[in-house]
Amino acid sequence: MAGATGLVGQAVLAALLADKRYAAVHCVGRRAPPIQHPKLIHHVLDLAGLKEFPGIAHVDDVFIALGTTIKTAGSQTAFRAVDFDAVVAVARAAKAIGASRLGVVSAMGASPGSNVFYSRVKGEMEEALSRLGYQTLVIARPSMLAGDRAALAQPERPGEHLALIATRWLKPLIPANYRAIAGEAVARALISAVQQTRQGRRLLLSGEMQPRD
Repeated sequence: MAGATGLVGQAVLAALLADKRYAAVHCVGRRAPPIQHPKLIHHVLDLAGLKEFPGIAHVDDVFIALGTTIKTAGSQTAFRAVDFDAVVAVARAAKAIGASRLGVVSAMGASPGSNVFYSRVKGEMEEALSRLGYQTLVIARPSMLAGDRAALAQPERPGEHLALIATRWLKPLIPANYRAIAGEAVARALISAVQQTRQGRRLLLSGEMQPRD
């Protein structure tokens, strides 16, 4: 698991720790998640330059919820180092120790041909993961995320706040793919899809991940 301290990542981690199908959960990253659990093992690593996972002999599934913004990262180069370089490095290193199923959080509108830098990097990341040869690859493309970023010591994203307000008041009028979505909903859908998809690449659009009314 990479990206366990983020809005979606912390929900993914909680679900994995509660899932009896997983005997152990290895978290990798620069910061340890603020929880303790008998199944949780944290490894402090520089993900962008990652070549291998020292101390981890084998994994079956890998989940990646890494992501930042250009504003937070400080530059396009720094943004790409997280949202492309680190993601691909983790996926490649995990496959080298046996991982066959990969679930990754991308973004709505991801496309390698996009004129928007953010969306283009996300699309290029998806294409790079597709070339790694995983038996199962599930890509979640959530819309604006709903959640308490302040509780995670993350800066608020105004777009997400506005999307949440719009969804709350105009939900019947907003197509499911464009409604704000809770990080927990993304986490549940991603884990379920990874476990149920036997082979191939699967895209999870935001509307598919929305809980049913």
